[in-house]
Amino acid sequence: MPPSTRAVTRGVEVGTRGSDTGVPVLVLHGSPGGIDVAELMAGFLPSQDFRVVTVSRPGYLGTRLDAEHPTIDDEADQLARVLDDLGIDRVGVLAWSGGAPAAYRLAVRHPDRARALAVASGVSGRWVPGSAGPAERLVTDTAFGAGLASAAARIAPAAAARAAVAGVSTLRGGALREHVAGVLAEPVRRAFLLGLARTGNASGPRRAGWDNDVRQLAAVESLDLGAVRAPTLLVHGDADTEVRPDDSTRAAAAIPGAELVTLPGGTHFALWDHRDAAAVQAQVRAHLQQL
Repeated sequence: MPPSTRAVTRGVEVGTRGSDTGVPVLVLHGSPGGIDVAELMAGFLPSQDFRVVTVSRPGYLGTRLDAEHPTIDDEADQLARVLDDLGIDRVGVLAWSGGAPAAYRLAVRHPDRARALAVASGVSGRWVPGSAGPAERLVTDTAFGAGLASAAARIAPAAAARAAVAGVSTLRGGALREHVAGVLAEPVRRAFLLGLARTGNASGPRRAGWDNDVRQLAAVESLDLGAVRAPTLLVHGDADTEVRPDDSTRAAAAIPGAELVTLPGGTHFALWDHRDAAAVQAQVRAHLQQL
């Protein structure tokens, strides 16, 4: 996959790759994250068919917080301005996890801009992070932990993959071992999971974004999902513990015509690390390409 061209425009870190004649797709990472995670997410969107637009969401990496506590609606409006700057009228949106609320609100507040939504393991209501022990906080919340996770992904990939999967799913014992072995045996699934292990940390240049996401997602009362008119495809693993499958069930019930794909034994990374990921990704590509 060719690298994207990155720039900071109006305080937003934006990356683009692919053909100017390709189908535009805006990719929204989760919490924590950044443009590097968005690029990992978009790996299954070929440059010859898509014009891929990735961003760092507010407070992550190269995107500043324009207000002290920017809301999800502020983020949706900011995304519309990014599309204006790029000369894109209508866009498909691929969103994951904590990036889903901004995708939903973009579709509601700017219905002429969102051509289709594909949402993986997406938050659709109030969300607060689960409790974490000292070891997990060390890995996910500190600069030392970020370096440790990156080193583990390089020199002990099986351990890094096992820790990542166990932290966001109910998989244990034989089911966990089988899943990790399958991921490590397939280069595409392996590259995604180990790439994520290097970036899934809330410290340093991701801290402001994470803190703001935690604050905003905990305050969600309604995303007005019933007002979403863009064709919506939802993907969720039934073993996800980071964002419960009920979030996608709720969204599917509220959004007119929404389709829900539930992946048995799927983790929070199901769209990318599930044994059926390639087939579901093909479904997502077709959904995002629709006119």
